[in-house]
Order: sequence, then C-alpha cells, then structure tokens
Amino acid sequence: MNTLKTFTLMAALTALFMIGGQAMAGSQGMLIALVMALGLNFFAYWNSDKVALAMNNAREVPPEQAPELHRIVETLAHRAGLPKPKVYVINSPTPNAFATGRNPEHAAVAVTSGIMELLNRRELEGVLAHELGHIKNRDILISSIAAVMAGAISYLATMAQWAMIFGGGRGHDDEGGNPLAAIVMMIVAPLAAALIQMAISRSREYLADEAGAKISGYPEALAGALHKLSTYNKRIPMRVNPATAQMYIVNPLAGGRLAGLFSTHPPIEERIRRLMAMTAGR
Repeated sequence: MNTLKTFTLMAALTALFMIGGQAMAGSQGMLIALVMALGLNFFAYWNSDKVALAMNNAREVPPEQAPELHRIVETLAHRAGLPKPKVYVINSPTPNAFATGRNPEHAAVAVTSGIMELLNRRELEGVLAHELGHIKNRDILISSIAAVMAGAISYLATMAQWAMIFGGGRGHDDEGGNPLAAIVMMIVAPLAAALIQMAISRSREYLADEAGAKISGYPEALAGALHKLSTYNKRIPMRVNPATAQMYIVNPLAGGRLAGLFSTHPPIEERIRRLMAMTAGR
C-alpha cells in the first residue's frame, strides 16, 4: 500500500511540474519540466532524508553527547523490532520531533532541544515511539519525498512569477507560455502540493499514534505529550519551511481556524481521544 502511495505521490507531483512548465514556456517547457521532475524524484528517493534534516538544521548527536536520548531510542527500537535509527537534535526551544529516511535501515529521528526540557521520560518515550511507528509503518519515505517535492513546487511557482514579469508568456504555445495559465500555476500549484501532503499525512498520524502507543506501552503518556506539544507550538511556533511541517509530530506552524482546515495534521483532540480509548481498552 505504501509503495502505491509513493508512486502516486511521485506521479501527481510530476504532473504538477509538467503543467507548470507548460504554463511558463509551452510544450518545450513541459518537456523540460518532465525531465526536471524525473530527476527530482530520483534525487528525492535517495536523498530526501538528508535534505529534510538539512532544511530543519538538524545535527547528528553521538551517544556520548546525549546518552539518555540514545538509550531511549535504542530500547524502543529493540521493542519495535527495528534497527536503531540515527539520532539528531534541532536547536529550538519549541518542543517537536520527526522521523525521516527511505526505509528502516536508513532512518533517522530528530527532536528539538525544547522537547527534552519539556517532557518527562515516559512522555518522551511516547513521542519517540510515535516516530518509530512511522518507521515501522514504512511511511517515512512518503513524507520525506513530499517535503522535498512540495518545496520544489513552491520554487516552481516563484519561477512562474518571474517568467511572467520578464515576458515569459509571450508568443505561441510552442514558443512561450500562457500568462493566464502562469497566474493560475502560481496559485494552484502550491495549494495542490499542500493538499497532497494533507491527504497522506492525516491518516498516517493516527496509525503512528497507535503504533507508538503499542511500542511504548503507555498510550496515556503519548496523549499527554501531544497536549503539551500542541499547546507550546501554538504559543511558540517554529521557524520551519512549510514544506517540511507535515513531518513533525504536531504542526509546528502558527495558524488560525482557516489554516486548520488545510492542516496536514489531524485534530489533536481526536488523536488524544483515540489514545485514551486504547487506555480504557486495556
């Protein structure tokens, strides 16, 4: 199922690239965009984790610098039947975390410095177990590719702006793009990329919550962590590239009620309700 999702994602974003290329430079632009998209898909498959970690200023920490964090990750990975992922830290007071990589053998978990100060050990175990749940469910490749490609789509929309400003829309279809199509591309492409991310991310968060609760053994601790993280991220939003926001355990970006409609994360209240139902069922 995840393999199908990955190929569907690649196809959808490739189509967006081609439409954008046609809007900016006609049929020749579409061909160039196709070549670029294929190259980006290949690059994203092998390097999306490195790009995602770099975009979030994450640095790998050895066991001697964060022994407790490494012990927790190693213990949880053993329980989950997974290889121990690499461990990264993001220097940010806002508490949050994400996982990335193309498969369990090439995975990494990243936490902010703020999360280690805010959460108690059991809550931190719940968060890290959630991230290992993503790895166990093999959906980290999907989120990593989505982050890279969504960022590229936004860049393409910016290129459409410049193409329109400098007359890239003049001429016939074979010689230049359509100015109206370029305007539509500037608006629709980033929105379409966000909707693709939203559709993929919302369902996988519920599954990772369930897997994380089973790995840690304490669904109520993960529920408590989610409540704390949501509260703090609303109060102190992180400065992150919007394309990578869907990778985090809770939405790191500020936004009002309208923004919530297009959030890549399901409602925290519903996630907590489901976790507490698991507690009641024990």
